[in-house]
Amino acid sequence: MVWGGLRLAATLLTAVPLPGSAAARSAPDRRTAAAAMYWAPVVGLMLGAVAAGVLLACRAGHSGPLLAAVLAIGVLAALTRGLHLDGLADLADGLGSGQPADRALQIMKQSDIGPFGVLTIVLTVLIQVSALARAEAIGRGPVAAAAAVVTARIAIMLACRRGVPSARPDGLGALVAGTVRVLPAAVLALAGLAAAGAFGWIYPAAMAIALLVSLALTALATRRLGGITGDVLGAVAEVTAAACLLVTAFS
Repeated sequence: MVWGGLRLAATLLTAVPLPGSAAARSAPDRRTAAAAMYWAPVVGLMLGAVAAGVLLACRAGHSGPLLAAVLAIGVLAALTRGLHLDGLADLADGLGSGQPADRALQIMKQSDIGPFGVLTIVLTVLIQVSALARAEAIGRGPVAAAAAVVTARIAIMLACRRGVPSARPDGLGALVAGTVRVLPAAVLALAGLAAAGAFGWIYPAAMAIALLVSLALTALATRRLGGITGDVLGAVAEVTAAACLLVTAFS
């Protein structure tokens, strides 16, 4: 189940193709889904290392912080196939519609993106790029990128904690909602903060503030929709990353 959870985490949170048997690709159960959510921060660390590598390569090539930030954020979007950004747009359309939960969920399930979704994606990506560019300009770029990506996956894990229901009877939300125990999740989150503290106080501070933002967004989605969905998890990841990068940009 442990390695099945890691495989599922990589499958759900990245677009990286993994070799495996047909059995490994069969529909997972909730125990495997729970294991996948515990592995989410590790997957985030791998993605964060890639983003940090892009920034370091650009730094070596003297490309400038803005181009480096654009490339790093672009690579992250490609590695996730843009699914989290799509979830962010869908949630923005659903919440922005002002409709009751059932209707809002229908809006979120539609394939098109409305004005709220477009505006939210644009603003969020602009915040991520500009904040990362600023962090890179003051020498924090690689660690800031890694911290933001890891924090985003910690936020996904926390959004799946027990007590948070699924808004739908099927889909990703139904698979992972309520599968994560609070105590192990808190331990993993604190371990991430402690590890980031080795690089300077600003990083755990940024992660903590971003996680508070993610909890607030999860609570809002749960109140408005009746629970979480895959789109909510994607939105939580993108907003959390933006918040974390924003804090690291301040000098």
